[in-house]
Amino acid sequence: MDFAIEQRLAGAPATVQEVLLDPAFVAARSELPKLGDAELLECTRDDTTARLRVRLRFTADLSPAVTAVIDPKKLTWVDDARFDLAALHADHTIEPDNYADRLASTYRSVLEPDGAGTRRVLTGMVKVKMLLVGGKVEGAIVSGLREYAVPEAELLNTWLTR
Repeated sequence: MDFAIEQRLAGAPATVQEVLLDPAFVAARSELPKLGDAELLECTRDDTTARLRVRLRFTADLSPAVTAVIDPKKLTWVDDARFDLAALHADHTIEPDNYADRLASTYRSVLEPDGAGTRRVLTGMVKVKMLLVGGKVEGAIVSGLREYAVPEAELLNTWLTR
């Protein structure tokens, strides 16, 4: 399932990118709903690129149909992001800690000027390989991502206006 999510942010694109790469901001994301335990695994950079690897855990409630085939305690993954600092975009690969044979996801995050602020656009795909319920799980994941994007943007804006 393909998806696109937009966020409006209160800082210039380069400033937004710096906040996204700030280890303290990564840690603060642990307080957001649906995803928890943001664990910074890697944050490296040079003059033109950066790499950010963060382990996350899905913490929202799941339907009984999903929990019949998935253990909620095993819904952890690494978001491996490679930033092009000049182009203001990052390519993300989701690396499941468990169920790697059932989930694949990649997305791109692009920061664009939007008046005095930034428009952050996330576009990507989620593929769940599960007989009968795969499409429903994909829909639930994308719905959860959209819901998560709202408080994440609020948190980003709080950091940008401090």
